[in-house]
Amino acid sequence: MNEKSEHSFSSVVSINPYKNTYISGISSFLSETDSAQYSMEQYAISYLNTKNFINSQISISKNIPQEDLHDAINNKVYDELALDQAVPYQIQFIETFNSLDEDNRNFHVFIIDPLIMDETFSHVVEKIKYIDAIIPAPLLLKSLYEKEIIESSDAHCFIYFQENDAFITVYNEKEFLYTKSINYSFLQMHERFCELYGERVEYKSFIEFFCTHNLKETDNDYKEYFIKLYKEIFANVNDILTYVKRAYELEKIEHVYIGIQMLTVTKLDEMSEVELGIKSSNFEFDYGFESDGVFIDQLHSLMHIYTMLPAEEKYDCNFTTYHHPPKFMQRESGKLILLSVASLIIAFIYPVTYWVLTYAQTLQYDLLVTEYSELHNIKITREATIKNREADKTKVVTLLNQEKKEYAEKKTTLVKIHDVKVNYPMKAKLLSLLTKDLNKFGINIDSLAYKEDKKLKIFTLNLISKKDKKITEMVEYLTKTHDGVFNFSLEHIEFKKKSKKYFSELKVSIL
Repeated sequence: MNEKSEHSFSSVVSINPYKNTYISGISSFLSETDSAQYSMEQYAISYLNTKNFINSQISISKNIPQEDLHDAINNKVYDELALDQAVPYQIQFIETFNSLDEDNRNFHVFIIDPLIMDETFSHVVEKIKYIDAIIPAPLLLKSLYEKEIIESSDAHCFIYFQENDAFITVYNEKEFLYTKSINYSFLQMHERFCELYGERVEYKSFIEFFCTHNLKETDNDYKEYFIKLYKEIFANVNDILTYVKRAYELEKIEHVYIGIQMLTVTKLDEMSEVELGIKSSNFEFDYGFESDGVFIDQLHSLMHIYTMLPAEEKYDCNFTTYHHPPKFMQRESGKLILLSVASLIIAFIYPVTYWVLTYAQTLQYDLLVTEYSELHNIKITREATIKNREADKTKVVTLLNQEKKEYAEKKTTLVKIHDVKVNYPMKAKLLSLLTKDLNKFGINIDSLAYKEDKKLKIFTLNLISKKDKKITEMVEYLTKTHDGVFNFSLEHIEFKKKSKKYFSELKVSIL
């Protein structure tokens, strides 16, 4: 692409191709001009209305090399959107980063029919010959964040009304998220107003009321129907914002900015706050420009700010095919003429040959410096991307470790609960069973103990009886009754004269 840096031009002209208006900018002064014409030192910028292009989102595998990315996106756009293969649509795209999708790269794509481009800009090209940049209107809003006119990174909604289009755009975290054209341009508003009013109202009268009457103060017959029209517009806006919040998982829209292509008295931002319940304000930003007192369409101001941004701070989404011609030295004809002259000089004058070679080397050096600058910018961008991905990875690993820790703690708790649930009832049941058997033989228990040794569970009962025979009878009974379930061990029976009772230690092993 043969594109110059806009910072090398002496002036900038912004173009509204739909109303054929031109705003010239020199330094920080803007003025409307009817005599815009071709100039090699002039940078020209224009925009595309939202209704003129198709906007969609697609994903491309990260395995696709960068040099094949453009073709891969074009093929996928044609397939997924079922575009007519016979039409050579112009397709531009911007990448959006999704940390949750590790396998794909995600892109917003903008598609336009070349016939629409020709119809929209043919009269402009006839007048000024070249247009250096043609940007989708919603992407111009990026400059508000890069120039820190809007400092917040919350989710913001921008609504802009023009004579032949109206659009909604949502930015989140200072990046483009969503845009949609709505059927409420001034011309469409006029048609809808006539339907509500029940009579045909001249467009001129409609616009005059729209611009000069404050709905809070006027008693004009149109007031009631304008209020109905505005309520209908904001109901449609509310439906769109509801969809955007659900589709893109936004908690809420923090602010709504409303712009109008012409100067009006009625404050639509006040009605927006009432109808949408979202803090709203007009498109009245301090762009830092001076003017001759004429109202400047906000899109013109945005275009002039956009030209001031470094390349890395704006979206690479330029639809223009009307480029400035390259400098003489960069043209094939120019190179041929230069080579011919150099050959003549080399043939006759050695010092001139030396000077030409030195000049050529200087040009090559400048080209290499320019190439280095571009590669350095790419390097910085990629390093930033890698750093962001590493930060995302660290967050995910931390979250995973936390989940593993919580899982281990829950597992340990469940094991303990299971042990208590299973083992304690078993012990209680065993003790109850043995106690019943002891009662049959009139034997008491002085104390008992429990331990687990080499996977054996052993109860130790210290028995007390008035007769040693009862102890032996009981052991014999227990051995026969619980054969295969328990193992009983009785090593000796001791008689104590003082208490005149027999004592013995009975070990019960659970098999």
